[in-house]
Amino acid sequence: MDELDLLKKDWKKQDANFPKLSYNEIYKIIHKKSSSIVKWILFICIAELLFWSSLNLLVPEKYLEIYEKFNLRTFLYITQTVHYLIVLIFIYLFYKNYKAISVTETTNNLMHKIIKTRKTVNYYVYYNIALYIILSVIVNFIMFSNPETMIETLNPNNEIDVSGDKFLNIMLIGQIITFVVIIGLLWVYYQIIYGILLKRLNKNYKELETLEI
Repeated sequence: MDELDLLKKDWKKQDANFPKLSYNEIYKIIHKKSSSIVKWILFICIAELLFWSSLNLLVPEKYLEIYEKFNLRTFLYITQTVHYLIVLIFIYLFYKNYKAISVTETTNNLMHKIIKTRKTVNYYVYYNIALYIILSVIVNFIMFSNPETMIETLNPNNEIDVSGDKFLNIMLIGQIITFVVIIGLLWVYYQIIYGILLKRLNKNYKELETLEI
């Protein structure tokens, strides 16, 4: 039971020996908590952008040369740039939501802003997962459409002593397993990080509904 639950419990006690919290006092607590949650969403989104940007700088040139052989390097650079622009747009939207909630003065407006923030977070999560799925499908389709180049690039000098067809089958199974694992990890990450924050935001929304009754 958090601070707000305790205060509400005290507020409802008819025989309490101390002054009950007013409607406005309860609202201010919910307002403050909602503003804090949206601020954390904003900070986490910025941290993710900085993390992935830093990680991309550490990718070895040799790894990028693999995509060069499939004429994918330019495509990936363009995709990456567009992705960062879209993430910056989401950061801007999270910032707008934070500022809007911070200055909201009525219960109905706060409820509306909470709904808007939840939608923005959901769009952000779905966008990131969808982007990974689309890019994985495109990249793997192009690579497996050029089996000779793939074998020459990933198994030079026949370092893995298997036939070409068997090597491609191994790569396909490995890519499918990797794809499923990464999608699962992304989903778990977003459910844990953003899911917890959205649950708290949704709890605040229900508290506001209760106040309006």
